[in-house]
Amino acid sequence: MSREKQQTFSGLTIFGLVLLWFGTSVVSCTDIQVVTVATHANDGLRRYMKSAQKYGFDVKVLGFGQKWDGGNMELGIGGGHKVNLLKEGIQEFAGRDDLLLMFTDSYDVVFTNTAEELVKKFKKFDARVVFSAEGFCWPKDELAKQYPESSMSNDHFKLIIFPLCFAGFIGYAKDILEIVSHKAIGNQDDDQLYYTEIFLDKALREKWSIKLDTKSEIFQNLHGVLGNVDLKFVGPRSYLYNTKTGTTPIVIHGNGPIKPEFNRIANYLGDSWTQSVGCKSCQEDYISLRDVKHEDFPTVLIAVMIEQPTPFLNEFLGHVRDQIYPKQKIDLFVHNKVKLHEETVSNFLENVKDEYHSINHLRAEDQVTEVQARNWALEECAKRKCQYFFNVDSTSQLRHHGGLHILIETNRTVLAPMLTRPYKLWSNWWGALNKNGFYARSDDYMDIVQNNRLGLWNVPFITGAYLVHGSLIPSLLGSYTHPDLDPDMAFCKAVREKETFMFVSNMFMYGHQTDPENFETTHKNNDLFEIFNNPWDWELKYIHENYSISLDPKYTLPQPCPDVFWFPIVTETFCDELVSEMENHGGWSGGRDSHKDDRLATGYENVPTVDIHMNQIGFERHWLHFLKIYVSKLQQRAYEGYFHDPPHAIMNFVVRYRPEEQPFLRPHHDSSTFTINIALNTPMVDFEGGGCRFIRYNCSVQSTKKGWMLMHPGRLTHYHEGLYTTKGTRYIMVSFIDP
Repeated sequence: MSREKQQTFSGLTIFGLVLLWFGTSVVSCTDIQVVTVATHANDGLRRYMKSAQKYGFDVKVLGFGQKWDGGNMELGIGGGHKVNLLKEGIQEFAGRDDLLLMFTDSYDVVFTNTAEELVKKFKKFDARVVFSAEGFCWPKDELAKQYPESSMSNDHFKLIIFPLCFAGFIGYAKDILEIVSHKAIGNQDDDQLYYTEIFLDKALREKWSIKLDTKSEIFQNLHGVLGNVDLKFVGPRSYLYNTKTGTTPIVIHGNGPIKPEFNRIANYLGDSWTQSVGCKSCQEDYISLRDVKHEDFPTVLIAVMIEQPTPFLNEFLGHVRDQIYPKQKIDLFVHNKVKLHEETVSNFLENVKDEYHSINHLRAEDQVTEVQARNWALEECAKRKCQYFFNVDSTSQLRHHGGLHILIETNRTVLAPMLTRPYKLWSNWWGALNKNGFYARSDDYMDIVQNNRLGLWNVPFITGAYLVHGSLIPSLLGSYTHPDLDPDMAFCKAVREKETFMFVSNMFMYGHQTDPENFETTHKNNDLFEIFNNPWDWELKYIHENYSISLDPKYTLPQPCPDVFWFPIVTETFCDELVSEMENHGGWSGGRDSHKDDRLATGYENVPTVDIHMNQIGFERHWLHFLKIYVSKLQQRAYEGYFHDPPHAIMNFVVRYRPEEQPFLRPHHDSSTFTINIALNTPMVDFEGGGCRFIRYNCSVQSTKKGWMLMHPGRLTHYHEGLYTTKGTRYIMVSFIDP
C-alpha cells in the first residue's frame, strides 16, 4: 500500500489535526483572537476546531503535546495549569489594547455564530472583560452571597445570582494578560476560584471593568439549565435559544456531568443538522474506496459474537459472508458460546475457510466467557495491527451487503450502523444516559429511530454492530471487563473515558436486529416458530417472494378449475422445514384403515388421512396467525364480499401420501367455507401421480407447485378426491377454514 493510502486508512490524524498544528486558515475579519488549552487531540477538540473554522475564529491552541498537570477536574478542584499556560501563551499580545482575546474550553465547546456577531454582542456589555456565568458557585458555595446582585430582564423570573464560570471569557488583550498575571497559581489549584476571587474584589472588578454574562448573550453553560434551552432551526441555520433570557448564545459549553446530553445537542449546532437541509456534516472527512485496488483495502478483523441462542442464525452468517469487501483483507474471529449452534457455525466456517485471510473459531466446548472472548478479539486485532475492528453480534442482520464498505468510508473513530427490531422501538443505541449510566431516552430518539431524521448521531452507547478504527484498539484492550457492568456497557464507558465519540448512522438501511428473548429451542426447526417474536425475519425466510403479486387488483388470479385459485405463498424452505418437523414428530395417524381419531372432539374422522395436526407439534397458534395475516388477504381477492376476521380453523394438518401407505383419498366435501391446500414438495421429483380432482367440473390439478396454495370452496359445490400417488411421497398442508 502506498504511503498516501496508509495515511488515509491508518488513522484519523489527518481528520482534524491539521487544524491543531497549523491553526485555522481563516483570517478573521474582526480583530479577535481565540485562545484555548488542549494538551492532546480527541474528537471533542476536532469538533471545536471545525466550528471555529466555520465561523471565522482564529484559534491558538496552548499546551498541545504537553503533559497535563492540572488534576482531574471531573472529580474535583484543579485547572491552575490552564491559567499558567494562558499566562505564557498570550505574552505575544502584551500591550495590545486594540485586540480582543477570548478564552474558551475546547473539548466540550461549540461555536454557533460568527466572530463579527460575537464582537457586536461583547461591545453591548460596555465592559473591558466579560466572563461566562452559571448557576453553581464552584468550588466554594459560601462565596455565592458575596456576588453582586444581577436581575433577569424578564419580569416573570425572580432575582438570581450568577456565579462566575471560568469556562469562557472575552476581553481586551491588555486586561486579560494583567488578570492571568495578577498572582501566582499552582498547576493543581482551582482556576475558577482564581478568577472568582478577582471578580469578588470590587477594586479589581472595577479596575478591569469585569462583567458577567448572566443572560447568556455570548456564553451558554449548560450544566443545570438544560431545561431552559431549546434547539431552533431557521432555514439552513441551527442555533440554541435560552427560553429564560430570550437570548441566542454563541459559545455553547457542555460543562459538568452532562457530556452525553451536550454531545446530543452538538449534533445539531453549527448547522450540522437542520430541518430544511438535513445532515450537512455527514460528508465531512469522508474517504473513498472507489478507486482503491482490493490489495490496498484496509485490513479488518470481524468479530462474530454468538453469545445466546439466536433465531435466524444461518441468515445472519450469510449476511456476514456476503459483505462486499475483499475477504483476503478480513480476519474472521468467531466466538460461539451456544452448543445448539455449533453445527451451523462449523458448517459455515468450513464453507468459507479458504476465502478469508484467517479464521479463529472459539467453540462452545472451549468454555470461553463472553467477556474473555470480546477482550480476546481486541487483542487479536491489536496483534495483527488491524486497521479496523468490526464487532457483529448474532442478533445483527446486516442485510445491506455494502454496509462495511460504507461505514469505513464514513470515517469516524467509532461508528455503528443503526439497527432496530422491526415494528418495535428497540435499537442498538441509546440517546442518553441516566445518572447511573444506564439507558435514558433522548428527546430526539423517536425521530431518529423512526428515520424521520437521518444523519450521523453522537450517542453515549452502541451495541450489536460497530466499527472501531484500529488506532484506538491498543488503548481499549481489556475494556469489556468491568465488575458492575455488562460487556457492552463496559466497552462504551471505556470509549467515553478515552474522550472518543461514538456515532450511529441511519443514513442507510443497514439491516435490523432480531429478538432472541423468547426464542424456542426445543424444535427441529426453531426459526419456523418465530412468526410472533420476529415477524419480519420470518416473512423474509418463509413467505414466497411473489406473494404480494396476488394482492394487486390488476393481477388476474390463476384459476386451474372453476372457483379454484392458485397462489404462491410460502418458500421452499418453509415446505422443507414443515415436512422435517412433521417427520421428526413421527406421530402420523392411521389413515384410511381407521376412522377412529382421538385428536378430534367427536373421536371420529369421516374421511381419514395419514396426517399430523398442527397442534401436535405446537404450531397451531402460529398457523392461525399465518391464516389471518397471509391467507385472509388472498381469500378476499378470490372470493370478494366474503370476510371473516380472524379466519377460524379447527382442522389444520399435514397429509402424507405414499403408494404403500395411503395413495389416494376418496371423494368428499370439506367441512369448511373454503379450504386451502399447500404443496410441500415437487411432483416428478419427490413423487409421481397425486393431485386433486373436482368431480362436478371434471377438472384436475396435478402439476402442483411447491410452496403454492390451492384455494377452493369447501361445502356444496366442490366435491373432490385425492388422486393416486404412484411413486415416492407427497406432502400437502391442509386447512378447513370457517367450518
